Amino acid sequence: MKERADQYFGSMVFGDEKMREYLSKDTYRQLKETIRVGKELNLEIANQVAHAMKEWAMAEGATHYCHWFQPMTSITAEKHESFLVPSSEGAALMEFSGKELIKGEPDASSFPSGGLRATFEARGYTAWDPSSYAFIKENTLCIPTAFCSYSGEVLDKKTPLLRSMEVISREAIRILKLFGRSDVKRVVTTVGPEQEYFLVDKDLYLKRKDLIHTGRTLVGARPPKGQELEDHYFGNLKSRVSAFMQELDEELWKLGIFAKTEHNEVAPSQHELAPVFTTSNLAVDQNQLTMEMMKKIADKHGLVCLLHEKPFAGVNGSGKHNNWSISTDT
Repeated sequence: MKERADQYFGSMVFGDEKMREYLSKDTYRQLKETIRVGKELNLEIANQVAHAMKEWAMAEGATHYCHWFQPMTSITAEKHESFLVPSSEGAALMEFSGKELIKGEPDASSFPSGGLRATFEARGYTAWDPSSYAFIKENTLCIPTAFCSYSGEVLDKKTPLLRSMEVISREAIRILKLFGRSDVKRVVTTVGPEQEYFLVDKDLYLKRKDLIHTGRTLVGARPPKGQELEDHYFGNLKSRVSAFMQELDEELWKLGIFAKTEHNEVAPSQHELAPVFTTSNLAVDQNQLTMEMMKKIADKHGLVCLLHEKPFAGVNGSGKHNNWSISTDT
């Protein structure tokens, strides 16, 4: 009998359930306090969290860890390190420290594109973002991080988002106090991004150099059939597309992503996936994972997933509607 979705949901995420299982009560409390209000986490607690993450990840088959970050390249980046370290006797040990969890040092000379700066002048640092849960992808423990230069310049897209969330929280609390609501300690923003995309046959895609190199068609005749018949929007899913969506759902659910709604969109071969909303920072990380998984799983089904906003002229383009809200901790 196939395992139910609620039984494997979040199985690849070091979320609240795994934290309770692998951390002591005091360590769990201090980590949650760090996540909730940004309280600094001392190295002793970080060491305990790192050990727990490693034990959980290894139990799930992981051999490496990486600081997973979002440089200004429109894709995510990863620097992989194995848990393996040599002992004084030359034997192999599996270790992961709080220092390695909190900070990494990838080369920043090639971000956002190669050869911008001399390598020796371009030290960059990744810093753990505990407000976004670590997850396992392809036998690697992925730790969401911010990315900045040696002198503190922002080199990623996560840091401005985190800063904007803090500003909104601070100013919203100030305004709420004017209305007598002094009980509110934190204001959070939430978002649910509806991801639209096209699926095209891989063999046909490989015949179109414009699609390969730009993500959209640049030449060619209009198709004989566009949106005129209105037979695609919310129509029956083709078997091949349905199989793709089913596998995509399963992989996203393992990563703790509440993939909720899926259907045919307006344009031929266009579809949509919508998740349940969550905190903006977590939602953005999950959307990056969603897009990555769409491309990988489409390839397994002999398809190519196009995420360009306007891949074909004359038919609807793909949007990413953001259902954005503000809520208080009360």
